[in-house]
Amino acid sequence: MEHFNAASEEDLEQALLSCLRSLSWARRVAGHRPYPDLDSLLAAADEAAYDLSWPDLTEALAAEPLPTLPPDTYSAAHTALSAAHAAYEARFGHVFVICLDGLSPSETLDRLLAAIRSRLTNDPEEERAVVADELRRLARGRLLHALRGAGQRSACGWRRVGAIDH
Repeated sequence: MEHFNAASEEDLEQALLSCLRSLSWARRVAGHRPYPDLDSLLAAADEAAYDLSWPDLTEALAAEPLPTLPPDTYSAAHTALSAAHAAYEARFGHVFVICLDGLSPSETLDRLLAAIRSRLTNDPEEERAVVADELRRLARGRLLHALRGAGQRSACGWRRVGAIDH
């Protein structure tokens, strides 16, 4: 927390943008420092994510990578996932996002395909709520990961790590 609270506003905003690519969210989280502890920071980050408007969420979605499969996944799975992503993007107009923190690589494909197929049945308003929650969960996981590494480098040196991105 010391690195987080002591970082310059600009450096911290850039680091936070690697957790969620929403300038509104990053500025709000950075602007409410100092945080007494991790729980306070996470609560503020969650609240800021819950309060994002659809344009803010669209900004964040535009920077989100598609979830990836483990490298040893067979090619038919890649084809199925590509088709599911295309159908999702055609229906909702943005990339599919899901937080897969805590899943083993062997569970990733099944969870991804089941989630995207299930969410294709959502109406657009329902899906917006799901997307907002998934982005909040992604941001929380990335922020936790960044803070774990902050003890080894300055807050302005935070980097997004692939395993947390998806």
